[in-house]
Parts: sequence; structure tokens; C-alpha cells
Amino acid sequence: MGAQVLLSIEDDDAEYFVVTIALKELDIPVRFFRVVDGQQAMWFLENTHGHELAPRPDLILLNLHLPGKDGFEILTEIRGKESLRSIPVIIFTTSSSTAERKRALALGATDFISKPGSMAELIETLRIVCSQFLT
Repeated sequence: MGAQVLLSIEDDDAEYFVVTIALKELDIPVRFFRVVDGQQAMWFLENTHGHELAPRPDLILLNLHLPGKDGFEILTEIRGKESLRSIPVIIFTTSSSTAERKRALALGATDFISKPGSMAELIETLRIVCSQFLT
């Protein structure tokens, strides 16, 4: 089996870069893609508007605070489409709000993870997430 596909929906370049470094440290065979907003996310997932050849993700890391559509709106759209509903969506955010966690899980998020503060914690968090969903 080839590398599995991980889609990051993340607008912050620095956050994306750190996750990229952490994934390289883990040496997990994963094809990592990124979109920076909700519209691009839906185009990627629906294979439209220049994303016709985009692969179906095996896992989505979704930031809540994005320009345009926020993560809650994107999650609602993903869970509302039969063809996308089975993809695990991990909310991966700087937020540690209990209310946001409850809302995301109620909307169908697979999990809600507050981004760790250190690189070592990030690597361990991604190791756990990838071992659960990219096997």
C-alpha cells in the first residue's frame, strides 16, 4: 500500500511549517497536502477548481480559526456530504476552549486537539494521531 494522504487546512504558514517538520521527524509514509481556507478545502475535497487530481484524504487536520469560512463551517460541510462523511477530521487548533471543543465534537469532529507548545509534544501528538488514523 502506498503512502496515505493527510490534508491540512491551515492558514498560518509557521504552523504548517512546524507540522511539516514534525511529520518528517516521524518518518511516516504520508503524502501531505495543504489548503489555506475553507473554499480551497472544499474544492480540494470535491476535486474542483484546479483540484481535479487531488487525492482523497485519509485524515484531515482542521484549524478552527481560518479566513472566510471558519473550521466549524467547513466541518459542517464535510459531515453534510455523504462522499466525505467517513474521513476522520481532527480539529487541530491553538484554542483550548471547552465550548469550542464541545461544539466541534457535536458537529462530528473525530477529535479535538489543542496544538502543543513544544516541538517534542507536537511530534508525540502527531505520532499518536497518525498511528490511530493512518494505518
